[in-house]
Amino acid sequence: MSAAPSTLPAPDLAGVGRAFAGAGDFISAEPHGGGHINDTFLATYVGAAGPIRRVLQRINETVFRHVPALMENVARVTAHATDRLSGSAGQRSLRLIPAQAGGFSHRDATGGWWRCYEFVAGAHTEDHIQRPDQARAAARAFGEFQRVLSDLPGARLHETIPDFHHTRRRFEALQRAVTADPLRRVAAAREDIAQAFGREPLVDTMLALHRRGVIPERVTHNDAKLGNVLLDDVTGAAVCVIDLDTVMPGFAPFDFGELVRSGTSTAPEDERDLSRIGARRDIFEALVEGYLSAAGAFLNAAEIANLAFAGRVMTYENGIRFLADHLKGDVYYKITRPGQNLDRARSQFALLRSLEAQQTDFEDIVRKYAGSLAEGDAIA
Repeated sequence: MSAAPSTLPAPDLAGVGRAFAGAGDFISAEPHGGGHINDTFLATYVGAAGPIRRVLQRINETVFRHVPALMENVARVTAHATDRLSGSAGQRSLRLIPAQAGGFSHRDATGGWWRCYEFVAGAHTEDHIQRPDQARAAARAFGEFQRVLSDLPGARLHETIPDFHHTRRRFEALQRAVTADPLRRVAAAREDIAQAFGREPLVDTMLALHRRGVIPERVTHNDAKLGNVLLDDVTGAAVCVIDLDTVMPGFAPFDFGELVRSGTSTAPEDERDLSRIGARRDIFEALVEGYLSAAGAFLNAAEIANLAFAGRVMTYENGIRFLADHLKGDVYYKITRPGQNLDRARSQFALLRSLEAQQTDFEDIVRKYAGSLAEGDAIA
């Protein structure tokens, strides 16, 4: 997910740093990471045993409009995942630091909402999958993340961004953008719009399977990509899944599908030379292997059968979102040059065509790692 960062006034980082419990004396805080949504800082404190580092994060209320609900989700998810992964030598969970005033969030004098995480040392993020081992590690991390949350107790999580992966609603938003055409951009994008409208059958398939009880709702990350996994500095193994603001109810195959969309392409997301764009078979196979090694035991046959299909749906959904935003005037996704969102849409549609061309092969790869799957209406 990529959107404009928050535009709140410059924060009182010392005051925010002191608002969270138990680290010692606040020393300093510097911008940290490359996230596009929230404002993130690495804070340094001095405690009795020496320096302590923590991550302070100001939550973007333009994107996340109900911060208390969001923080309730994050607190429940991190607590449960920490408990389930305790003693594990591999993947672990982010840990929230309590606020001095209670709870896990702090509201500063300017109205900004803040939270604080323990800093995970010895780990880093990478934006793009270059090799199969990276794909395997990322997919296993998200499969494990889904697995440990498959028995999350309590009420249904809040939808922090309603209808985030409701493909029909995304399609309807594109239809409205085409009809309104506020900046008269439709004429130059007619071929792209035709491609989007011509694939409308992709829109409802997964939703229909869910309505029939074939695909269950689960706790999912909803923004699964390599950049949202911390990797060990030495081994490259997945340490921790991060960026938990979109963790909410969803379909497990869509997390895998987003890994396919974000990870298999041979070119950048805004590539203009469409001949350079294709889906890498070796990366797809590594994603399947990694994901099913962790998630295969709890997914049902229909979810597994639809993994390759979910890659096509997520690629299509992102394509129509980029296209709609271009037509509306680039109001959601940040751009650095005119027409960038249209280029992003065209790139997604080119990737989708490659996924479609390899559909049979990719579904055979899923079967290779999953064994025999249910036939009939469980397969899209």
